[in-house]
Amino acid sequence: MLTVVILTQNEEANLPRCLAGIPERYPIAIVDSGSTDNTLAIAQERGCAIHRNPWPGFAEQRNFAIRQCGIDSPWILFVDADEIYPQHFYDWFEAKLSETHGIDVLMVPSVLYLRGKRLNHAPGYPIYHPRLVRRETTRFVRNHTGHGEAVLDSCRIGYSEIPYEHYFYHGEIIEWMHKHVGKAAQEVQLQPTAGAVMTTRGRLSVLLGRSWLRVLARFSYHYLLRGGFLDGAAGLEFALMFTWYEATIYLQAKAGNWARSAQ
Repeated sequence: MLTVVILTQNEEANLPRCLAGIPERYPIAIVDSGSTDNTLAIAQERGCAIHRNPWPGFAEQRNFAIRQCGIDSPWILFVDADEIYPQHFYDWFEAKLSETHGIDVLMVPSVLYLRGKRLNHAPGYPIYHPRLVRRETTRFVRNHTGHGEAVLDSCRIGYSEIPYEHYFYHGEIIEWMHKHVGKAAQEVQLQPTAGAVMTTRGRLSVLLGRSWLRVLARFSYHYLLRGGFLDGAAGLEFALMFTWYEATIYLQAKAGNWARSAQ
């Protein structure tokens, strides 16, 4: 009825906890893009099916899992290695959703944890992601963000009230910054895909374009408007991290413009 898919690359620190949260009754497929640590050994110990594919981007890697990994279950749940779905999410799926024919994609909200502390305000909830999908009718497309988690609007969309936990940051700031420089470069280039489902945040992002105002707006949104200050030091850290990310996008876009004008 359901297969869990995890996209991995050097996730030995996160994968054991992620796997421990997945009920034994569900098959797990790992799609790895070149791990050099113990990620695959951990996956093999759990009995996961392992597939390898060089990293093409989030949308393309999810489509690879859907189409080319031999999955035959009607539903696929995409779980990142730093995420945990609560048991009652799986129970709800089996009781309410598994036999429904009116939904192709379930948008699932996330709750973010920074250094193990739950952020109750700064991220600005709810944050929805297309994670539970009907295999035969779903295809992912690139969007204008660094993650590319859009699906086509031909899909019938549902929304879950049960969030998953996303332990997105443990204090590895240099590693996090290196990764997000690359995501910022991708976000400079990407444009919204015609016919893709877009969230309210996505529409606002397109509206603001690449203006420097986005940098100020990002901090104001997370720390002031959404009450990130109520999360204490973790809320400030979160707001500063993603304000830096927004500034990185802006500066890379400006550098591209300068380079083209100099030609």
